[in-house]
Amino acid sequence: MARKSRLTRVAVKIGTAMGKADRKVQKVAKAGTLARKELDDIAKQVDALKRQLQKTAKRLKHALS
Repeated sequence: MARKSRLTRVAVKIGTAMGKADRKVQKVAKAGTLARKELDDIAKQVDALKRQLQKTAKRLKHALS
């Protein structure tokens, strides 16, 4: 069997490093997408609470006058 050349060994190392980096990038992108979705959900909850507070304040103001 022929021995692998130095160029082939280096190419394999480069390919391996690129594969590892690609997997890390995919994990980070997935985590970022999940965080964005959670942030949108929290923003919706805050808006709902804000509207509820405005209604309550309006009722209280009406009751005190």
